Parts: sequence; structure tokens; C-alpha cells
Amino acid sequence: MPNLLIDTLAPAATARFVLLANHVLMAAPPAMARLKAHSGRWLRVEVEGWRLPLPPPPPLSLRLTPAGLFEAPEPGEAVPEAVDLRLTVDASDPLAAAKQLASGQIPNVRIEGDVALAADINWVLANVRWDIAADLERVAGPVVAEGASRVAAQLGGVAQSLAQGVASVVAGLGRKP
Repeated sequence: MPNLLIDTLAPAATARFVLLANHVLMAAPPAMARLKAHSGRWLRVEVEGWRLPLPPPPPLSLRLTPAGLFEAPEPGEAVPEAVDLRLTVDASDPLAAAKQLASGQIPNVRIEGDVALAADINWVLANVRWDIAADLERVAGPVVAEGASRVAAQLGGVAQSLAQGVASVVAGLGRKP
């Protein structure tokens, strides 16, 4: 049964994700150089262990371009069933994933498929980060960027503490007195 919300939002969300991912990659020429070698290859990102009361996100299929960037398939374009690489994100413990993200780590991702492509994608995941402060500085200037960076660092610390506190409470609920 089709889900109107997912069917409507997925293409827009995919387009925004691809724009953000490519923006981050363009700031990391070594990452683009690694991905250029895999031009035309397909990867699929899937979520497993989804336990939230919302529908899980649909699989995301992406193709690597000759520039070493990502592109989504055109509407109606056939995506190969046997993709070159499959990334499976574990969504079974959203609090643990939030803690990992808050501390700058990547949540658990299983990578399966072509070994060379997997090695390069793993390298990108481990080494490339979005430099939000640099983007803010280009748009708003160094003073605003510095202030926003300090606020973001403080909020990140608060978010990490909150995630740890919630995880402790949830863990405590599972214990018997």
C-alpha cells in the first residue's frame, strides 16, 4: 500500500540530501578523487531495525558521477537491483546513534559489496565532515561564525549530556529492583 507522505517527501528529501552530501564532498578534494574512480557505480543506503512510530525511510539509491559526487536517479529511471555497494544504517537504538552523532562519530553502518568501493566509501565516512563554521563565515562573516560556533559547541555538549541522561534513564527502566 503506497504511503502518500513518504511518496511525496522522499524525492524532495533525497534531492536535499544529495545537495548537502555533494557540498560536503566538494570541500574535500581527496574524497572526490577517491570517488571519481568509481564513476557510474551504484550504492544503496538502507535503514534496518526501525522502531519509531513513523514509517521508515525508503532505500536511497545513488550513482557516483565522473566528478566524484553523488546523483540520484531521474524520476522513472530504472535503478539496478544488484547495486555495487549497500550501506545499511542501524536504526534500532536511536539514542545511541544520537550520542554518536553528538560526539562526532558515525553511527553503526554495515557496508557490503565491491571491496574497492567499500574501502573508499568507508574512508569518506571516517574522514570527511561538514565544516559548518566555514560555511557560516562565508555567508555571515567571521564574527557571526565564531559566535555561532561557540553556541553550537555548547549546544552539542548539552545534547550529548541529554542523550546520555536519557539513555541512562531508559537503561534504568529495564532493570528490576
